[in-house]
Amino acid sequence: MANRISLNGTSYHGAGAIKEIVTEVKAHGFKKAFIASDPDLVKFGVTAKVTDLLDEAGLPYEIYSDIKPNPTIENVQNGVKAFKASGADYIIAIGGGSSMDTSKAIGIIITNPEFEDVRSLEGVAPTKNPCVPTIAVPTTAGTAAEVTINYVITDVEKVRKFVCVDTHDMPIIAVVDPEMMASMPKGLTAATGMDALTHAIEGYTTKAAWEMTDMFHLEAIRLIAKNLRGAVENTKEGREGMALGQYIAGMGFSNVGLGIDHAMAHTLSAHYDTPHGVACAMLLPISMEFNKEYSGERYREIARAMGVEGVDQMSQEEYRQAAIDAVRKLSADVGIPAKNDRIKEEDLEILAKDALADACYPGNPREATLEQVVEMFRMLI
Repeated sequence: MANRISLNGTSYHGAGAIKEIVTEVKAHGFKKAFIASDPDLVKFGVTAKVTDLLDEAGLPYEIYSDIKPNPTIENVQNGVKAFKASGADYIIAIGGGSSMDTSKAIGIIITNPEFEDVRSLEGVAPTKNPCVPTIAVPTTAGTAAEVTINYVITDVEKVRKFVCVDTHDMPIIAVVDPEMMASMPKGLTAATGMDALTHAIEGYTTKAAWEMTDMFHLEAIRLIAKNLRGAVENTKEGREGMALGQYIAGMGFSNVGLGIDHAMAHTLSAHYDTPHGVACAMLLPISMEFNKEYSGERYREIARAMGVEGVDQMSQEEYRQAAIDAVRKLSADVGIPAKNDRIKEEDLEILAKDALADACYPGNPREATLEQVVEMFRMLI
């Protein structure tokens, strides 16, 4: 079997990297940008850090901000209409996963109009054409949507999230500038950072993991464990480390998939609007406990990357527990709650059914029964 790696054609990293956007726009001969950015980023001037550069260069654009934290089918369809009316020929996605996921779906539908219902994009859709050329500018250090082939849309009518996986949705350019992330409040920094850690750990333990993605995931775990606490305190070093760590995690998991943590987290967000990163973080020690007997020696390397000392002198049981404990401590240190009081006992079975139907679940190293998933959700009550 061949292992595939899909990455951005070009990516820029480091403070001030957004200045390269103008260079790339001119080099590609783009005429007008369709800027997808969530309303809070527009309101608080974060989007303006990019639009100011376009203004100075005399480059036209139009802003689309009808984007929710968990973007909906309606957000996408309205965006498709707005793009068609704008006369734009490329997209600049500015924001976290919500902005980038919305723009991916818009960009795909513009070039593959047979998927305009949006729902038909679920899973691995047979699109034929690359999406509208997109420059992705993350403002959170977590989703890594700027370097992945995945995006997630919420179906409000059916109360579920669905995952889309498509090599045609990859942004052609990623601009990972930690200064674009400096305005994130502590809670969002913690949640998105733990999402990135979940990407790295699930990607490292998924069924499809292999040597190249292992390299990405272990380095991402190391960087996140070292820098997330500092990023929450808004230190320069912490922000820079997390900007790089989350991107590296995306380089890995996008190419091998995730697991049961993300499958369960998607259902929590769909049913209770739980922030995705918070859901992932709450479930991470639980899912790691569930998978530990199916992980071989990988938890030893996770523990080592998390900064645990003496792992080579530990028994298998000890280093597996050390890895789980290190993840649980990091989550607590950055203020992630351990419980979700919105979950109701009567909802557990439908939550579990939705999780087992999620596109992320098949990558999990251990098969789960409905009863086992119900019990994992129950641990959050």
